[in-house]
Amino acid sequence: MNTQEDSLTVTELRARLKAQEKTINVLMDTAEQQSCSGVPSLQLLSQNLSLERIVQRKTEILRQQGEELQRALHDLQLTQTQLLQAKKLESVGQLAAGIAHEINTPAQFIGSNIDFLNESFQNVKRLVDTVDEQIRALTEGADVRKALQTLTDMFIEIDWDYLNSEIPTAIGQSQEGIQRITKIVQAMKEFSHPSSKEKEFNDLNKLIETTIIVTSNEWKYVAEVRTDLAPDLPMVCCLADELGQVFLNILVNAAHAIESKLSGDLQQEKGTITISSRHDQQHVEIRITDTGAGIPEEIRGRIFDPFFTTKGVGKGTGQGLAIAHDVVTQKHGGTLTLDTENDKGTVFIIRLPIRGANP
Repeated sequence: MNTQEDSLTVTELRARLKAQEKTINVLMDTAEQQSCSGVPSLQLLSQNLSLERIVQRKTEILRQQGEELQRALHDLQLTQTQLLQAKKLESVGQLAAGIAHEINTPAQFIGSNIDFLNESFQNVKRLVDTVDEQIRALTEGADVRKALQTLTDMFIEIDWDYLNSEIPTAIGQSQEGIQRITKIVQAMKEFSHPSSKEKEFNDLNKLIETTIIVTSNEWKYVAEVRTDLAPDLPMVCCLADELGQVFLNILVNAAHAIESKLSGDLQQEKGTITISSRHDQQHVEIRITDTGAGIPEEIRGRIFDPFFTTKGVGKGTGQGLAIAHDVVTQKHGGTLTLDTENDKGTVFIIRLPIRGANP
Protein backbone atom coordinates (compact mmCIF):
# COMPACT_ATOMS: atom_id res chain seq x y z
CA MET A 1 0.00 0.00 0.00
CA ASN A 2 1.47 3.33 -1.03
CA THR A 3 1.00 6.70 0.67
CA GLN A 4 -1.66 7.90 -1.78
CA GLU A 5 -3.75 4.73 -1.33
CA ASP A 6 -3.40 5.02 2.46
CA SER A 7 -4.65 8.62 2.37
CA LEU A 8 -7.68 7.64 0.21
CA THR A 9 -8.51 4.72 2.55
CA VAL A 10 -8.35 6.91 5.64
CA THR A 11 -10.53 9.59 4.01
CA GLU A 12 -13.11 7.00 2.86
CA LEU A 13 -13.32 5.37 6.29
CA ARG A 14 -13.78 8.70 8.03
CA ALA A 15 -16.64 9.52 5.64
CA ARG A 16 -18.31 6.18 6.40
CA LEU A 17 -18.00 6.72 10.14
CA LYS A 18 -19.56 10.16 9.85
CA ALA A 19 -22.46 8.76 7.79
CA GLN A 20 -23.09 5.98 10.33
CA GLU A 21 -23.11 8.45 13.21
CA LYS A 22 -25.61 10.61 11.32
CA THR A 23 -27.90 7.59 10.77
CA ILE A 24 -27.87 6.72 14.48
CA ASN A 25 -28.70 10.32 15.42
CA VAL A 26 -31.64 10.35 12.99
CA LEU A 27 -32.99 7.09 14.43
CA MET A 28 -32.67 8.39 17.96
CA ASP A 29 -34.50 11.61 17.03
CA THR A 30 -37.30 9.57 15.42
CA ALA A 31 -37.73 7.45 18.53
CA GLU A 32 -37.90 10.53 20.73
CA GLN A 33 -40.51 12.16 18.48
CA GLN A 34 -42.65 9.03 18.50
CA SER A 35 -42.43 8.82 22.28
CA CYS A 36 -43.74 12.36 22.59
CA SER A 37 -46.59 11.87 20.06
CA GLY A 38 -48.53 9.34 22.15
CA VAL A 39 -47.83 6.17 20.18
CA PRO A 40 -49.25 3.06 21.97
CA SER A 41 -46.85 1.52 24.48
CA LEU A 42 -46.64 -1.90 22.76
CA GLN A 43 -45.93 -0.35 19.40
CA LEU A 44 -43.43 2.02 21.01
CA LEU A 45 -41.71 -0.91 22.78
CA SER A 46 -41.48 -2.81 19.49
CA GLN A 47 -40.05 0.20 17.77
CA ASN A 48 -37.55 0.75 20.59
CA LEU A 49 -36.41 -2.86 20.42
CA SER A 50 -36.05 -2.60 16.68
CA LEU A 51 -34.18 0.67 17.09
CA GLU A 52 -31.92 -0.88 19.73
CA ARG A 53 -31.03 -3.73 17.37
CA ILE A 54 -30.28 -1.24 14.62
CA VAL A 55 -28.15 0.84 16.98
CA GLN A 56 -26.26 -2.26 18.14
CA ARG A 57 -25.67 -3.36 14.56
CA LYS A 58 -24.57 0.10 13.53
CA THR A 59 -22.36 0.36 16.62
CA GLU A 60 -20.66 -2.93 15.74
CA ILE A 61 -20.14 -1.71 12.19
CA LEU A 62 -18.68 1.53 13.56
CA ARG A 63 -16.37 -0.46 15.86
CA GLN A 64 -15.15 -2.63 13.00
CA GLN A 65 -14.65 0.36 10.76
CA GLY A 66 -12.84 2.17 13.59
CA GLU A 67 -10.45 -0.78 13.89
CA GLU A 68 -10.00 -0.74 10.14
CA LEU A 69 -9.25 2.98 10.30
CA GLN A 70 -6.65 2.39 13.02
CA ARG A 71 -5.01 -0.32 10.92
CA ALA A 72 -4.98 2.00 7.92
CA LEU A 73 -3.41 4.78 9.98
CA HIS A 74 -0.80 2.34 11.30
CA ASP A 75 -0.02 1.18 7.75
CA LEU A 76 0.28 4.81 6.66
CA GLN A 77 2.73 5.59 9.48
CA LEU A 78 4.71 2.44 8.67
CA THR A 79 4.84 3.41 5.00
CA GLN A 80 6.10 6.89 5.88
CA THR A 81 8.80 5.39 8.14
CA GLN A 82 9.86 2.95 5.42
CA LEU A 83 9.97 5.78 2.87
CA LEU A 84 12.21 7.85 5.15
CA GLN A 85 14.52 4.90 5.81
CA ALA A 86 14.66 4.10 2.09
CA LYS A 87 15.63 7.71 1.40
CA LYS A 88 18.35 7.51 4.05
CA LEU A 89 19.74 4.28 2.55
CA GLU A 90 19.60 5.89 -0.88
CA SER A 91 21.59 8.85 0.48
CA VAL A 92 24.17 6.56 2.08
CA GLY A 93 24.50 4.66 -1.20
CA GLN A 94 24.98 7.84 -3.20
CA LEU A 95 27.55 9.12 -0.70
CA ALA A 96 29.41 5.80 -0.43
CA ALA A 97 31.80 6.42 -3.33
CA GLY A 98 32.66 9.88 -2.05
CA ILE A 99 33.17 8.61 1.47
CA ALA A 100 35.44 5.83 0.19
CA HIS A 101 37.49 8.49 -1.59
CA GLU A 102 37.63 10.61 1.56
CA ILE A 103 38.96 7.62 3.51
CA ASN A 104 41.30 6.46 0.74
CA THR A 105 43.19 9.77 0.51
CA PRO A 106 44.47 9.85 4.11
CA ALA A 107 44.96 6.07 4.04
CA GLN A 108 47.31 6.45 1.08
CA PHE A 109 49.56 9.06 2.68
CA ILE A 110 49.54 7.11 5.95
CA GLY A 111 50.82 4.12 4.00
CA SER A 112 53.50 6.23 2.31
CA ASN A 113 54.56 7.69 5.65
CA ILE A 114 54.81 4.22 7.20
CA ASP A 115 57.11 3.13 4.34
CA PHE A 116 59.24 6.23 4.92
CA LEU A 117 59.35 5.68 8.68
CA ASN A 118 60.35 2.03 8.19
CA GLU A 119 63.24 3.06 5.92
CA SER A 120 64.21 5.85 8.30
CA PHE A 121 64.23 3.44 11.23
CA GLN A 122 66.79 1.29 9.45
CA ASN A 123 69.07 4.31 9.02
CA VAL A 124 68.57 5.44 12.62
CA LYS A 125 69.36 1.90 13.75
CA ARG A 126 72.62 1.99 11.80
CA LEU A 127 73.47 5.27 13.52
CA VAL A 128 72.66 3.88 16.97
CA ASP A 129 74.68 0.74 16.26
CA THR A 130 77.65 2.89 15.17
CA VAL A 131 77.40 5.02 18.30
CA ASP A 132 77.31 1.85 20.40
CA GLU A 133 80.38 0.46 18.64
CA GLN A 134 82.37 3.66 19.10
CA ILE A 135 81.46 3.92 22.78
CA ARG A 136 82.80 0.43 23.31
CA ALA A 137 85.92 1.22 21.30
CA LEU A 138 86.57 4.35 23.33
CA THR A 139 86.22 2.44 26.59
CA GLU A 140 88.90 0.08 25.28
CA GLY A 141 91.26 2.99 24.53
CA ALA A 142 90.51 3.69 20.86
CA ASP A 143 91.55 6.98 19.29
CA VAL A 144 88.96 9.68 20.06
CA ARG A 145 89.50 11.58 16.81
CA LYS A 146 89.01 8.42 14.79
CA ALA A 147 85.81 7.63 16.71
CA LEU A 148 84.43 11.12 16.18
CA GLN A 149 85.23 10.95 12.46
CA THR A 150 83.42 7.63 12.16
CA LEU A 151 80.34 9.07 13.85
CA THR A 152 80.46 12.21 11.70
CA ASP A 153 80.63 10.12 8.53
CA MET A 154 77.62 8.07 9.64
CA PHE A 155 75.57 11.21 10.36
CA ILE A 156 76.35 12.43 6.84
CA GLU A 157 75.69 9.02 5.24
CA ILE A 158 72.19 8.69 6.63
CA ASP A 159 71.46 12.41 6.12
CA TRP A 160 70.50 12.95 9.75
CA ASP A 161 69.46 16.58 9.25
CA TYR A 162 66.84 15.44 6.73
CA LEU A 163 65.59 12.59 8.94
CA ASN A 164 65.46 14.84 11.99
CA SER A 165 63.18 17.20 10.07
CA GLU A 166 60.99 14.72 8.18
CA ILE A 167 60.34 11.97 10.74
CA PRO A 168 58.26 14.23 13.07
CA THR A 169 56.41 15.58 10.02
CA ALA A 170 55.56 12.06 8.82
CA ILE A 171 54.33 11.07 12.28
CA GLY A 172 52.20 14.23 12.54
CA GLN A 173 50.68 13.68 9.09
CA SER A 174 49.87 10.06 9.93
CA GLN A 175 48.19 11.07 13.16
CA GLU A 176 46.16 13.68 11.30
CA GLY A 177 45.15 11.10 8.69
CA ILE A 178 44.02 8.63 11.33
CA GLN A 179 41.98 11.37 13.00
CA ARG A 180 40.36 12.22 9.65
CA ILE A 181 39.45 8.59 9.00
CA THR A 182 38.12 8.18 12.55
CA LYS A 183 36.03 11.32 12.16
CA ILE A 184 34.54 10.15 8.85
CA VAL A 185 33.74 6.66 10.14
CA GLN A 186 32.20 8.05 13.33
CA ALA A 187 30.10 10.52 11.33
CA MET A 188 28.85 7.75 9.04
CA LYS A 189 28.06 5.58 12.05
CA GLU A 190 26.05 8.37 13.68
CA PHE A 191 24.26 9.25 10.44
CA SER A 192 23.29 5.72 9.40
CA HIS A 193 22.49 4.33 12.85
CA PRO A 194 18.74 4.48 13.56
CA SER A 195 17.93 6.57 16.58
CA SER A 196 15.10 6.10 19.05
CA LYS A 197 11.57 6.20 17.69
CA GLU A 198 10.76 8.56 20.54
CA LYS A 199 11.94 12.15 20.58
CA GLU A 200 15.03 12.81 22.67
CA PHE A 201 17.06 15.91 23.43
CA ASN A 202 19.90 16.20 20.90
CA ASP A 203 22.72 18.60 20.02
CA LEU A 204 21.79 20.05 16.62
CA ASN A 205 25.22 21.69 16.21
CA LYS A 206 26.85 18.27 16.40
CA LEU A 207 24.24 16.86 14.01
CA ILE A 208 25.07 19.62 11.51
CA GLU A 209 28.82 18.97 11.80
CA THR A 210 28.24 15.24 11.23
CA THR A 211 26.19 15.98 8.12
CA ILE A 212 28.91 18.26 6.74
CA ILE A 213 31.48 15.47 7.12
CA VAL A 214 29.45 12.73 5.43
CA THR A 215 28.54 15.00 2.51
CA SER A 216 31.99 16.53 2.01
CA ASN A 217 32.58 14.82 -1.34
CA GLU A 218 29.32 16.34 -2.61
CA TRP A 219 30.33 19.95 -1.97
CA LYS A 220 34.12 20.24 -1.63
CA TYR A 221 34.78 20.58 -5.39
CA VAL A 222 32.18 23.32 -5.94
CA ALA A 223 31.82 25.16 -2.63
CA GLU A 224 33.33 26.13 0.68
CA VAL A 225 31.19 25.28 3.68
CA ARG A 226 31.22 27.80 6.51
CA THR A 227 29.52 27.41 9.86
CA ASP A 228 28.28 30.01 12.30
CA LEU A 229 26.87 27.83 15.06
CA ALA A 230 25.68 29.32 18.31
CA PRO A 231 27.87 27.90 21.09
CA ASP A 232 25.01 28.19 23.58
CA LEU A 233 22.44 26.44 21.37
CA PRO A 234 20.17 24.43 23.69
CA MET A 235 19.51 20.73 23.23
CA VAL A 236 16.38 20.18 21.14
CA CYS A 237 13.76 17.47 21.66
CA CYS A 238 13.66 15.80 18.26
CA LEU A 239 14.13 12.68 16.14
CA ALA A 240 17.86 13.02 15.44
CA ASP A 241 18.17 10.68 12.47
CA GLU A 242 15.23 12.28 10.67
CA LEU A 243 16.53 15.82 11.21
CA GLY A 244 19.95 14.61 10.04
CA GLN A 245 18.28 13.54 6.81
CA VAL A 246 16.68 17.00 6.53
CA PHE A 247 20.07 18.73 6.87
CA LEU A 248 21.64 16.32 4.39
CA ASN A 249 18.92 16.80 1.76
CA ILE A 250 19.14 20.60 1.93
CA LEU A 251 22.97 20.65 2.02
CA VAL A 252 23.26 18.36 -1.01
CA ASN A 253 20.65 20.46 -2.83
CA ALA A 254 22.72 23.57 -2.09
CA ALA A 255 25.85 21.91 -3.52
CA HIS A 256 23.95 20.88 -6.66
CA ALA A 257 22.56 24.42 -7.07
CA ILE A 258 26.08 25.88 -6.97
CA GLU A 259 27.37 23.17 -9.32
CA SER A 260 24.58 24.00 -11.75
CA LYS A 261 25.50 27.68 -11.60
CA LEU A 262 29.14 26.87 -12.32
CA SER A 263 27.92 24.80 -15.28
CA GLY A 264 30.76 22.35 -14.88
CA ASP A 265 33.44 25.03 -15.25
CA LEU A 266 35.50 24.31 -12.16
CA GLN A 267 37.92 27.10 -13.10
CA GLN A 268 35.36 29.53 -11.75
CA GLU A 269 35.58 30.56 -8.13
CA LYS A 270 33.86 28.16 -5.79
CA GLY A 271 30.51 29.04 -4.27
CA THR A 272 29.76 29.23 -0.57
CA ILE A 273 27.37 27.31 1.68
CA THR A 274 26.83 28.89 5.09
CA ILE A 275 25.09 27.06 7.94
CA SER A 276 24.09 29.00 11.04
CA SER A 277 22.19 28.20 14.22
CA ARG A 278 20.45 30.60 16.57
CA HIS A 279 17.77 30.39 19.26
CA ASP A 280 15.29 32.35 21.33
CA GLN A 281 13.42 31.22 24.43
CA GLN A 282 11.10 28.83 22.61
CA HIS A 283 12.69 27.94 19.28
CA VAL A 284 15.94 27.19 17.47
CA GLU A 285 16.52 28.37 13.93
CA ILE A 286 18.85 26.73 11.41
CA ARG A 287 19.68 28.58 8.20
CA ILE A 288 21.38 26.89 5.23
CA THR A 289 22.40 29.48 2.65
CA ASP A 290 23.95 28.86 -0.76
CA THR A 291 25.27 31.11 -3.53
CA GLY A 292 23.67 29.06 -6.28
CA ALA A 293 21.44 30.23 -9.11
CA GLY A 294 18.33 30.62 -6.97
CA ILE A 295 14.91 29.09 -7.62
CA PRO A 296 12.84 30.37 -10.56
CA GLU A 297 9.70 32.18 -9.43
CA GLU A 298 7.34 29.95 -11.44
CA ILE A 299 8.31 26.79 -9.50
CA ARG A 300 8.81 28.16 -5.99
CA GLY A 301 5.32 27.09 -4.94
CA ARG A 302 6.03 23.48 -5.93
CA ILE A 303 9.46 23.10 -4.36
CA PHE A 304 8.16 20.94 -1.46
CA ASP A 305 5.78 18.85 -3.62
CA PRO A 306 6.53 15.10 -3.64
CA PHE A 307 8.42 13.91 -6.72
CA PHE A 308 8.91 17.43 -8.06
CA THR A 309 12.46 17.95 -9.28
CA THR A 310 14.34 20.15 -11.72
CA LYS A 311 17.35 17.82 -11.79
CA GLY A 312 18.21 15.52 -14.65
CA VAL A 313 17.41 11.80 -14.75
CA GLY A 314 19.40 9.91 -12.14
CA LYS A 315 20.31 13.10 -10.26
CA GLY A 316 17.28 13.41 -8.02
CA THR A 317 13.95 11.74 -7.23
CA GLY A 318 12.07 14.82 -6.06
CA GLN A 319 11.54 13.34 -2.59
CA GLY A 320 14.32 15.09 -0.65
CA LEU A 321 12.67 18.43 0.07
CA ALA A 322 9.20 16.87 0.38
CA ILE A 323 10.49 14.54 3.09
CA ALA A 324 12.34 17.41 4.76
CA HIS A 325 9.17 19.51 4.86
CA ASP A 326 7.11 16.63 6.28
CA VAL A 327 9.71 15.85 8.98
CA VAL A 328 10.00 19.48 10.11
CA THR A 329 6.33 20.47 9.99
CA GLN A 330 4.40 17.27 10.72
CA LYS A 331 6.77 15.38 13.02
CA HIS A 332 8.34 18.30 14.87
CA GLY A 333 5.70 21.04 14.75
CA GLY A 334 8.20 23.43 13.13
CA THR A 335 8.39 25.38 9.90
CA LEU A 336 10.55 25.02 6.79
CA THR A 337 10.58 28.07 4.55
CA LEU A 338 12.87 29.52 1.95
CA ASP A 339 14.01 32.87 0.64
CA THR A 340 15.53 32.91 -2.83
CA GLU A 341 16.78 35.35 -5.44
CA ASN A 342 17.69 34.55 -9.01
CA ASP A 343 21.46 34.42 -9.64
CA LYS A 344 22.08 35.20 -5.95
CA GLY A 345 21.18 32.04 -4.12
CA THR A 346 18.74 30.49 -1.66
CA VAL A 347 18.40 30.24 2.10
CA PHE A 348 16.36 27.48 3.73
CA ILE A 349 15.11 28.39 7.20
CA ILE A 350 14.30 25.58 9.64
CA ARG A 351 12.53 26.66 12.82
CA LEU A 352 11.92 24.09 15.56
CA PRO A 353 10.38 24.20 19.04
CA ILE A 354 13.08 23.49 21.63
CA ARG A 355 10.94 21.21 23.75
CA GLY A 356 9.41 19.44 20.79
CA ALA A 357 5.82 19.24 19.63
CA ASN A 358 3.41 16.42 19.03
CA PRO A 359 3.07 15.65 15.34
